[in-house]
Amino acid sequence: MTQLNVQNFDQLVAVQAAAIQGAASPLLDFSVGSILRAIAEGNAGVLLWLQGLIIQVLSTTRAATSNGSDLDTWMADYGLTRLPAVPASGLVTFSRSACTVQTVIPVGALVQTADFSQQFAVIQDTTNSAWSATFGGYVLAVGVTSLTVPVQAVTAGAAGNVVAGAISSIPTVIMGVTTVTNAAPFGGGLDAENDPALRTRFGLYVASLAKATKTALANAIASVQQGLSFTVTEASNYAGQNQPGSFYVVVDDGSGSPPQSLLTAVATAIDAIRPMGTSWAVFGPTVVQANPNLTVVAATGYSHATVSAAVANAVGALISGLGLGVSLPYSQLAAVAWGVPGVANVTGVMLNGGVSDLAATPQQVIRVGTITVN
Repeated sequence: MTQLNVQNFDQLVAVQAAAIQGAASPLLDFSVGSILRAIAEGNAGVLLWLQGLIIQVLSTTRAATSNGSDLDTWMADYGLTRLPAVPASGLVTFSRSACTVQTVIPVGALVQTADFSQQFAVIQDTTNSAWSATFGGYVLAVGVTSLTVPVQAVTAGAAGNVVAGAISSIPTVIMGVTTVTNAAPFGGGLDAENDPALRTRFGLYVASLAKATKTALANAIASVQQGLSFTVTEASNYAGQNQPGSFYVVVDDGSGSPPQSLLTAVATAIDAIRPMGTSWAVFGPTVVQANPNLTVVAATGYSHATVSAAVANAVGALISGLGLGVSLPYSQLAAVAWGVPGVANVTGVMLNGGVSDLAATPQQVIRVGTITVN
């Protein structure tokens, strides 16, 4: 929006006084309490009200200046809606001391953080070897003391992105199970799309109209759900063979293992804007595990255990934030560790047993394996 020449009360009064004195006589009285000053101040009050109305109208009639519900109303005229919040997800490990009987961890069982602020529900993963459709959950067989299963935040939003070890309570009674924890930080949780992001996506939407271009494809995918990263490979199939007139998309929701329902939704969105006569496919990413190993020295006055845990969380956050096809620079591990308060020295940095970057192809995404901080 063009910058408005907005004036405050004193400026409006001064402008009126100058105009009247310039047109009539410099000897006119505009002192405090005078009749002319009272008239000018009355006019200034009305002008401030009118000025406020103009600013309010302008702020709600353009996407660049609208906010909140006004922006939603503006976008609705073009068929766009704000993307909803996305729940965080991750893995938790249930443990028990006695393992003489079989126990089932049902889908929907709740776990929560120590302060009870965030709850997570167990979700179905048919690829988990412990999954049982018969029991509707994961089976802790006789002799098995612990089991790792996927969970998803009950309340969508970034608040569900908890750090490693934050989950420690089981409000749902599960026979024999005594403890639960998350070894790695959770990710993928996003608050509802904010105003700047919605404006950016609107520009992408306009640029994609009536086109079957990469921009149109990007808009179609980005409009399915927040937090998606993706790569598009043209004139090739997934196996890397040259195939003119085809393309494939690899998409990730931040988990490294997007559900089939998301891949189907992305495929449907692409089908609506793809060119005729093309062949295409949508895939989830191949996960490349990153296993960092560091040794840190705590500064005087700091607990080594506390500093080590903070470094592990910082390194985990770095890796969890990598998008599809983005490599992990070896040097970043030490850089992130040095940024943690209380770190006096960082040595013995290793990444997957070596001292080189961990590369990722457009089909791959790097995710946390085992983080060791000594």
